[in-house]
Amino acid sequence: MRAPTVGEFLQQFGGAYFATEGALWRSLKLLLLQPGALTAQYLAGRRKHYVLPLRLYLTISLLVLLLVRLVGSGPVEVKVGDPAEIAKENSNLAIELGGGRAGMRDGKFFCESLPGWVCQRIQRRIDIDPNKVLVEVESMKDRFLGNLGGAMFVLLPGFALWLKLAYRNRHLRYTEHLVFALHIHAFWFLALLLTLPGWGLLAGLALVSVPAYTFMAMKRVYGGRRWPRVLRACVVSVLYGTTMVLALAGVALVTVLS
Repeated sequence: MRAPTVGEFLQQFGGAYFATEGALWRSLKLLLLQPGALTAQYLAGRRKHYVLPLRLYLTISLLVLLLVRLVGSGPVEVKVGDPAEIAKENSNLAIELGGGRAGMRDGKFFCESLPGWVCQRIQRRIDIDPNKVLVEVESMKDRFLGNLGGAMFVLLPGFALWLKLAYRNRHLRYTEHLVFALHIHAFWFLALLLTLPGWGLLAGLALVSVPAYTFMAMKRVYGGRRWPRVLRACVVSVLYGTTMVLALAGVALVTVLS
């Protein structure tokens, strides 16, 4: 039996997956237009016509992170002066890491609001041939995005854990909360696409859509009265926000210090 060519393999793999009426588009339609409905369908056992939660999340997140790598920027902001000035003594280089900053100012190293050992490591990273500083800085964005994918494997299970604690009275298994978390994060990644063009209106729409969509999805999947649901949403938001800050700080540190 002849082995398939690369073209035949891609056609076989993507034929049903990317077909106009295929599982992917059916899943995306439900994910975008009916918050929480895709999770409800999965938990009800109606899974045949939809992409499995993990596969859907990985597909969306990988594509969005690829686009972010091409046109976007990460939470670690790196600012450099004119490339022609990099090799000069008064060149400026600033790395903003969380609430702290470090870099070169008028030819001298500075480090503000960061632990001493972090300052030392950063200084060693940028205390190199001035002609190589720009290349070193430009590579930080790619390293950050590369590490961000790993951080999601902390954030996603963490979000599901906070949901399980907030909805202990629902007696749902952790994996059921994880399915909801996968679908919610898939939508969040799609919302991130609206911020990439740099248009304020789209970015504002994305900012509003994330909490509104999540709250509506929680209503469909978990039910309950409005104000208890608001309280639970606030508790989960605080816990998840703390987890996200710690995870992103860790990714930023690994990015700068690796």
